[in-house]
Amino acid sequence: MLAPFERRLLSVTANESLGAYRVLKAADPGGPTPAAGQFAMLATAERWGVGEDERPYLPRAFSYARFLDGEAHFLIEDVGPGTRRLCELREGDGLWMLGPLGRGFTAPEQARRALLLGGGVGIAPLAIWQDELRAQRTPATAMLGFRDRSHTPGAALLGDSLLACDNGSIGHHGPVTDLLAAELDRDAHATVYACGPPAMLEAVRALCAELSVPAQLALEAGMACGFGACFGCVVPTRDGYARVCVDGPVIDAERLERVGDHAGACR
Repeated sequence: MLAPFERRLLSVTANESLGAYRVLKAADPGGPTPAAGQFAMLATAERWGVGEDERPYLPRAFSYARFLDGEAHFLIEDVGPGTRRLCELREGDGLWMLGPLGRGFTAPEQARRALLLGGGVGIAPLAIWQDELRAQRTPATAMLGFRDRSHTPGAALLGDSLLACDNGSIGHHGPVTDLLAAELDRDAHATVYACGPPAMLEAVRALCAELSVPAQLALEAGMACGFGACFGCVVPTRDGYARVCVDGPVIDAERLERVGDHAGACR
């Protein structure tokens, strides 16, 4: 499902704290229902710019974390002026949204179980995917990695998750890919779904290639349009360049020689 070629003005219904993150919710009763892994381009209706002339920011791309009863949920971390402005929104404020956009996850084949691997804010699309897999009664294990304890409350977006923390403050002390390696060593008949920073995605790609395990990676790159017109988000693949906004953001790992430094979940 792709959005109509125009943005919609939505009303913010909630902006909730979740540790170092915010969960921004907006009413979108007339919008298309997104598939897990799709994204939307967001901008505030007011004060979306900088300087005396309020030169506007580009809209920001965010994966859908959930879509419940016509309400869209997005996971946001304050990492710059655009995300900071989104974090300031309150109930009733206006939010411009263009979405859903891009290609999402596809179900495992050959009765494989699903392994969901998320890093930081990249856990967002795995939440809605976990919901869909549960509805399909597909076995799934979620493994989530965070940099420190202040970010681990984000794990509440998913249920029954194994945790890893870079500084060892909670769960496994080390990268979340350690948990993935252990799971695949126990049973490699799985499909891996991953979204997170570039180094994590590259480690997932390399590990799955070594073990011949199918993997779907949700990439991100700088976007200006979301429709493939500006070619600002291209990433190299084995068969040429792909535009993350229309050929992804979910791309089969086997298509990639490697995951570049600009193709991970960071905003």
